[in-house]
Amino acid sequence: MSFSNADTGDKPADPYKATNLDTPDLKVKVEELTKFIDSCKFGMMTTRIESSGLLTSRCMAIAAKEGRGIDLIFHTNTESGKTDDLESDPKINIAFLNPTGEWASISGEAKIITDREMVRKYYSPALKAWLGDLEDGKHDGGPEDPRIGCIKVFAKTATYAIAEGTFMGRGLDIAKGAITGQSPKVNKLREITEEELTQCK
Repeated sequence: MSFSNADTGDKPADPYKATNLDTPDLKVKVEELTKFIDSCKFGMMTTRIESSGLLTSRCMAIAAKEGRGIDLIFHTNTESGKTDDLESDPKINIAFLNPTGEWASISGEAKIITDREMVRKYYSPALKAWLGDLEDGKHDGGPEDPRIGCIKVFAKTATYAIAEGTFMGRGLDIAKGAITGQSPKVNKLREITEEELTQCK
């Protein structure tokens, strides 16, 4: 079942997508996605709230990447609401955006990992600022603090848009499109399917 509110005949109902969709080989798509993620450093993690079923997002710093750079790892306080959300529903989305309007969206499934070896591997002293030291000799924000875990996001699909041409050139194309009604080619809009991500890991 899909929503439609128009019949455009043989013309694309979404000319922006038709004009900007870019389909290079898988290697290029993955490399440029991971490069963009690296440049952003922070992503918005969206989960489903356990108690209400509504969606919520929070800003998260990437701790590491695995699986050729497309499986993302984040630190977490295991006692926070997001771990409750993910225990109830592991489906997750991570979105990235930069000031120029380039963006990426990764959908997948998350796993909460409390294995100390992994926590130590990706531990950062900066975590102490977020968890604090409870001064009980155990919950001190250090690598052995049982509150510190990792959320690993296993990417299933990805969509992203990176800029095409210069900032000024894109501005001119948008202005031209407003006058002519022709959708401007301003982004390389790319989609990576679940099958493709499985293939490249």
